[in-house]
Amino acid sequence: MSRIRRHTPLGRSVRLAAIAGTAVLAAALSACSGSSGGSGDGKGGADMAGAKKAEISVNLTGQQAKAGQPVTVTLAAGKLQQVTVSDAKGGKLTGKVSADAKTWTSDRKAAPGTSYTVEAKDDKGSTAKAAFATAAPDKVNKLTMVPGKDSTVGVGQPLSIVFDHPVKNKAEVEKQLKVTTSNNTEGSWGWMEDYSGKTRVDWRPKEYWKSGTKVTLNADLNGVDSGGGWFVRDYATNVTIGKNQVVKVDIDNHRLKLYRDDKLVKDTPVSAGTPGGEKGSWRGKAVLMAKEGTINMNSETVGLGDAYNKMVDYSMRLTWSGMYAHAAPWNADYFGNTNHSSGCIGMSDANAKDLYGQVQVGDPFEITGDEAKGTQALNNGYGEWNLSWADWQKKSALNGTAGTSGTASS
Repeated sequence: MSRIRRHTPLGRSVRLAAIAGTAVLAAALSACSGSSGGSGDGKGGADMAGAKKAEISVNLTGQQAKAGQPVTVTLAAGKLQQVTVSDAKGGKLTGKVSADAKTWTSDRKAAPGTSYTVEAKDDKGSTAKAAFATAAPDKVNKLTMVPGKDSTVGVGQPLSIVFDHPVKNKAEVEKQLKVTTSNNTEGSWGWMEDYSGKTRVDWRPKEYWKSGTKVTLNADLNGVDSGGGWFVRDYATNVTIGKNQVVKVDIDNHRLKLYRDDKLVKDTPVSAGTPGGEKGSWRGKAVLMAKEGTINMNSETVGLGDAYNKMVDYSMRLTWSGMYAHAAPWNADYFGNTNHSSGCIGMSDANAKDLYGQVQVGDPFEITGDEAKGTQALNNGYGEWNLSWADWQKKSALNGTAGTSGTASS
């Protein structure tokens, strides 16, 4: 075993004798009382002859320790009072001392490619130190969070995470995702394959958010193996829920209505997708994904041949497949009476401009009508509101039982 010899109040150096293959360290327990220098009568210094040695062991040793497991520090004799495990960047692993005060275990797992120092203190005030490093990861997994930090969003906006590499250990990852809200909003995580083909997990409230809610998402993933790569850092975002707004689109009656705090503030004639084929609009509860302004729309990019290729103003994205609400002055003859678009919800320039100025990213668009071509898919934008609460909970890797509530913030 490796031993750390006791250090005295007189400043005697501590020497470490390293023996390969052992995780046991011996720490000399130095006296905490007495002066730092002798008084000449032999009574002022520490009683070094009477000091006892204690042994600690650390479960991770060497320079290629296996990451992804908690750090455990064990004291052979006496009682542990405090253990500090720090990385080279100043980060610390928090942990707890066992009931018998013999063992300390970190709350988080050791991250890959990281050097750690361990300092343990017993109930006599003496310390022992150790060091180890974990092996570098063979593959790193990263993620993208939506909404972005400090965003203000509508009442339908879910929290969404898309991963660079597949996530096979979904339950382990989900355990490290914590949603904190200012009013204890109930919600649940749900896993899916994103429209891009990547692994995605969203957190949806049971019902639409309440306006003014403060939301924080902490993804404490550093040291977690996703099954498709290691996470080597933590992530966080925070958002505020904005105005309580819902847009209701009646495809069959060709009307779009904007409600704020359940009061009608705008009623607009529209023309949705031509029924009876691929040009029809999707029905269901969509969420405004982005306000993209003036963009080029090309029918060939959504599998509709060469039907159109034009610049379109006041574009508001509702799905990844290319369904928007936008200005469509070329369809003026059909507003309010006929669905005659290639799938989008079109309106006059003036109405589109006004709506664009009022809506928020995250506002729900509740689209109804028999002339739709079907219901928006779960991953085609944010389609989770088209599932019942019970069905949405089933998509949690924790079976809808753990991690379903937003903790109230202090």
